[in-house]
Amino acid sequence: MTSLFQTDPAVLVLEDGTRHSGRAYGAVGTTLGEVVFSTGMTGYQETLTDPSYAGQIVLQTAPHIGNTGMNGEDPESRRIWVSGYIVRDPSRVVSNWRADESLDDALESDGVVGISGIDTRAVTRHIRSAGSMRGGIFSGDAAGIDPEEQLRLVREAPEMAGQNLSAAVSVAAAEVTPARGERIGNLAVLDLGVKQATVDNLAARGFEVHVLPQNVTIDQIRAIEPVAVFYSNGPGDPAASGDHVDLLRGVLDDGLPFFGICFGNQLLGRALGLGTYKLPFGHRGINQPVLDKATGRVEITAHNHGFAVDAPVEGSFDSPNGYGKVEVSHVGLNDQVVEGLRALDIPAFSVQYHPEAAAGPHDANYLFDRFRDLVVANLEKKAAK
Repeated sequence: MTSLFQTDPAVLVLEDGTRHSGRAYGAVGTTLGEVVFSTGMTGYQETLTDPSYAGQIVLQTAPHIGNTGMNGEDPESRRIWVSGYIVRDPSRVVSNWRADESLDDALESDGVVGISGIDTRAVTRHIRSAGSMRGGIFSGDAAGIDPEEQLRLVREAPEMAGQNLSAAVSVAAAEVTPARGERIGNLAVLDLGVKQATVDNLAARGFEVHVLPQNVTIDQIRAIEPVAVFYSNGPGDPAASGDHVDLLRGVLDDGLPFFGICFGNQLLGRALGLGTYKLPFGHRGINQPVLDKATGRVEITAHNHGFAVDAPVEGSFDSPNGYGKVEVSHVGLNDQVVEGLRALDIPAFSVQYHPEAAAGPHDANYLFDRFRDLVVANLEKKAAK
């Protein structure tokens, strides 16, 4: 690995004019995106390969990153998706027997422009106060571009609000993972940025998992005769995904059981008739406390979302779109944000966080069992008629 002090100069520029000088990390060049921070102290490989981070420049709040390198077993998808990467102290050596390459080399191979050696705590505190904002990393020759020109490029970059990024991260054709153990039936998974750990967890519950492109139609879903439908996590603004909302309403109208996570939670909210809004700086990391209102249990959970559902957190309410009673099932304890929805009159529920949670924690893994039980109960109910 190249020494930090031998790399090219780099600068992080935020849209409010804030600048931080450091050294190049990963690929050299220019990248633009929404600057966000992730609070996980481990699992950076899972973060980098999570498609939900497409379009975002991710800052790691943990100061020392890269000591375990990168390996071929833990990726959550086919590539690194972050638009850029910000770390304070990159590891100078790789110290893990499972490592195949260094993080620096992996970033360079996937063309991800990064910056190291800056005060990531200061940037985090600034974002917490001012909110997530557009930014750019300029390294190598690009670091020498006139500062006013760098700022102009940042301010001309698209904002995350209003973006539909599903087509950029979804599979191009259906992919099938066989069920493990006792087979329940076919599960239609709408790939809005699905993670491999999610597919593995669903297959382990007896579902034959059909990962479908994000532009699939309701007739194409019906054609595989699914026992249920699942909406994955993914990047972008839920308000810009009207087609996915319409598709989900078709699923609900067919009476199919539904489970959604992260982006899927927001789209269930919209299908039920609720609104969504952008959070000031979002929830990202693997240490977020959430209350399960049904059990009173507090779970430590993995999050990656910049948008949330707008719904009353107490009591039940009528779905504006006519799907019966609905309640908020989970609430974030840091800021009382809606972290889960449960329909009381139809077989549908969702959570805003990641129950697959590679590389942990696993407090919420029971939700896959809850989904399996919902589907089995629905099949038994149909068989009894």
